[in-house]
Amino acid sequence: MLPSLRETIARHGLEARKSLGQHFLLDEALCRRIAAQAGDLTGRQVLEVGPGPGGLTRALLATPAAQVTAVELDRRAVAALAELEAGFPGRLRVVEADALRVDVAALLPAPRVIVANLPYNVGTPLLVGWLRQAAALERMVLMFQQEVAERICAAPDTEAYGRLGVLAQWRCRCALLLRLPPGAFSPPPKVWSAVVGLEPHPEDPGEKLFRAMERLTAAAFGQRRKMLRGALKALGDAEGLLAAAGIDGARRAETLSVAEFDRMARLLLARDQAAKSGAP
Repeated sequence: MLPSLRETIARHGLEARKSLGQHFLLDEALCRRIAAQAGDLTGRQVLEVGPGPGGLTRALLATPAAQVTAVELDRRAVAALAELEAGFPGRLRVVEADALRVDVAALLPAPRVIVANLPYNVGTPLLVGWLRQAAALERMVLMFQQEVAERICAAPDTEAYGRLGVLAQWRCRCALLLRLPPGAFSPPPKVWSAVVGLEPHPEDPGEKLFRAMERLTAAAFGQRRKMLRGALKALGDAEGLLAAAGIDGARRAETLSVAEFDRMARLLLARDQAAKSGAP
């Protein structure tokens, strides 16, 4: 019989560390609810990042997933998860690594699903990295600080709408699934948390177009109070790019739809490729 999560924490000295952005979810019912948001996991290869003492890991192992791969940087947690790994031979694989450096497609065979309570301090860079390789993923169910979750799902012309929301919604269908109060965690964070579901769109824009979208959104939202004709100057010939896209240069970035950003990113890439090839 497996020890309780609190027993596991005590046995391995696994107190949450602020430096690692750790806030452990110990409520087993909540862990099961989060795992259920991923839908039918039959035959899926599931990646979990930052499992800590393994509450969500246990819930994922209770599903029909083919295998759960838990990537953990904290050696104390790796030792704690070894007990769980021994209890589920062939179904749980624990990898001691920095998730920011992990190539999901190389680590797991398809079909791949990511389900994770992400460490607060690396949630956004992890998501952007996964968006770059979203074509290799079936879906993601990720927990962030509520503020970040709201930015991911924000609509245009709202305060929360920005670069992260454009990138996420450009590559995925996004939905805010659950909100969790601070008291659900140990230790309680100062803010609420929320779970976001992301299902990649069928079309894969490819690496070059993704980079063009990153450049475009970085410029557009880097000085969000500026009109686009000023904010996009760093990209060169902002007026020409905006005119080609049929977008008024007096608008501001937060008023543009994801489709309008897509149009501009494709024009930016085409312009850059033409310049490299020496085309007039």
